[in-house]
Amino acid sequence: MALRSHFLDTSGETDPVWIHTEPYSQRPQFYKLTEDASTDVCIVGSGIAGVSVAYELVLRGVNVVMLEAREILSGETGRTSGHLSSGIDSGFVELASQRGRDAARLAADSHTYAINRVGQISKELGIECEYRQISGYDISQYQRGQEGHGNDVEEFKKEAEMMSKLGIRASYQEGFAIRGWDGKVDQRDALTYTGQAAFHPTKYVLGVLKWLAEQPKFKCYTGTRVMGVQERGLLSRDVKITTEDGHTIICANAVEATCAPLQKLSVVAEMAFYRTYCIAVRVPKGTIEDCLLYDSADPYHYVRQTACDARSNYLIVGGKDHKVGQDSNYSSRFTELESWVRARFTKAGSADYKWSGQIAEPIDYTAFIGKNQFQSHVYICTGDYGNGLTHGVIAGKLIADEIMGFDNEWSKIYNPKRIPPLSRMPEMMTHAVQINSQYKRFLQSDVLDIEDILPGEGAVYNPGFTAPMAVYKDEKGKVHKFSALCPHLKGVVCWNGVEKSWDCPVHGSRFGKDGVGIMGPAKGNLPPVDEAAEGLLRGSSGVA
Repeated sequence: MALRSHFLDTSGETDPVWIHTEPYSQRPQFYKLTEDASTDVCIVGSGIAGVSVAYELVLRGVNVVMLEAREILSGETGRTSGHLSSGIDSGFVELASQRGRDAARLAADSHTYAINRVGQISKELGIECEYRQISGYDISQYQRGQEGHGNDVEEFKKEAEMMSKLGIRASYQEGFAIRGWDGKVDQRDALTYTGQAAFHPTKYVLGVLKWLAEQPKFKCYTGTRVMGVQERGLLSRDVKITTEDGHTIICANAVEATCAPLQKLSVVAEMAFYRTYCIAVRVPKGTIEDCLLYDSADPYHYVRQTACDARSNYLIVGGKDHKVGQDSNYSSRFTELESWVRARFTKAGSADYKWSGQIAEPIDYTAFIGKNQFQSHVYICTGDYGNGLTHGVIAGKLIADEIMGFDNEWSKIYNPKRIPPLSRMPEMMTHAVQINSQYKRFLQSDVLDIEDILPGEGAVYNPGFTAPMAVYKDEKGKVHKFSALCPHLKGVVCWNGVEKSWDCPVHGSRFGKDGVGIMGPAKGNLPPVDEAAEGLLRGSSGVA
C-alpha cells in the first residue's frame, strides 16, 4: 500500500513552524465531492482568502460550497511567517507616486481593517491564535557609518511622513534598536509604526473553518481538484465548475482563492513569482522584543515571534527570496539566514524548523481582488506581494460586498481589470523577456544519464532535446518518470532539492516529487510517462 503523500498536507517536503502547536493530524477531515451540486457561491481554495470570503458570505445568509484539491490549509497560508501589517513592500511613497495618493490611502485603510478584523473575529469566535497587536520597525540593511545607511534614513523619514498622513501612527527614531538585539552589528535608527499584529495563521483559519462547518449554509469538500471554471454563455448568469473526477457545480458566482488563478495568462502575466525562506530558532522567553522587524535589503530580511514552550519562543527569520525555479543552491538560503540572525541576536538557539513559501508580486504593487478579467461572475484573489494574510482578509470583505452588490471603494485599487500605469510597462516587459527566456531549458538536460541522479533526488533528463522527463529516484533507488512539461504553458520544470518538488520557472506552478499539483496556475498534475510514476501519483492523490 502506497504511503500517504506529504504534499496532501502542505506544499513542500519541509514543515513550517506552525505545526509545532497545530500538527496536521489535528486538522478536521472533510471528504471528496461525489456528485454534482449547485450553490450560490463556490469557492476554490481553503486558505485564509477562501475561508475569509466564505465567512463573510455565510454571515450574510449566502449558501457556500468550498472545494480544495488536497487537504484544507495545504497551500501557502500554512507556510507564511504570520505577520499582519499595514506596511507594504513598495512603501507608500512609491505607491503614491505610481498610482496616486488616493490609492495609497485605500491601501493603508484596507490593511488596517484586515489587522483589526482578525482580532475581532478571533475574539467573537473564541479562537486562541496568539493574536496580539505589536509595533513594526524598518531598519537599514547597512550598519551605521556605512555608505547607504544615510540614504535609507532619508527614505524612512519620507515614509514616516507619508504613513502619518495616511492615518498610520509612524515616526523616524534616531538611535532606535529593538530590545534583545545584542550582537555587534550596529543597524540602529528605524522607521517605527504602531497598530501592527502577529498571530498563529493556521490556528486562526481552522477556528473560522470550525465555525463554518457548523453552519447549514456551508459545505466543504477536499480531494476535489478543480479543472475548469467557466461562465456559461454570453448571457448566462451562472458559472459551471468542473472537477477532475468529472463532477460539476453550478453556482451564481465563483471565487478562485488559489494563490495563483487557474488560468493561462491575463493577471498571471502581470506578476512575478518568488520563493521565500524561513527558519524558526529558539530564544528564551522575554529576551527579545515582540515586534515585526524588516530591513531594507532586496530581498529584505524579516523577523517576528511565535510560541514554542514554557521556556522559549520561536524567532521566525525570513528572506533570501528568488524567482521560482531560477536558483540551484536552495539549502544555502537557510545557512545565510542562520548566520544573519546569530550575528544580531546572540541568544538564538537551535533552528528547529526550516521551510519555504511562495509569493506573487504584481507589477503595480497592489493585489488583484475582485472580478476576474473578461468575466462577470468569477472573482479572484492573487498578487499578495508579501502581505498575503491581510490581503486574504481584505478579499473576504471586498469580494463579499461585490457579490452582494454593495459599493466598496477598495475596488479602485484592487480591481483585477485595471490597467497598469505606463511607468511600470518597461519593468513588465523586462519581466516578460526574462521568464520567457526560461524556455531555453528545452535545449538543456540536468544530467547525462539517469544513473547520475542520487536516491531521494530528481533531475530533468532530456536526451535528444525533444521530450524532457522529470525523473525522481526514491530513497530505495526506484526511478519514476514524469513529463517535465508544465501543464500550464509547457515550461520545463526544475528540481527543488529543499522541497523535493518540481517548480516551473515560467509562471511559478509547482508539483510534488510524486507529480501532485501543489501550486497554480497549472490546474492538474505532472503527466506520468511510466508505470512507476503512474503508480506513485495514483497512490499519492487519495485523500482520507
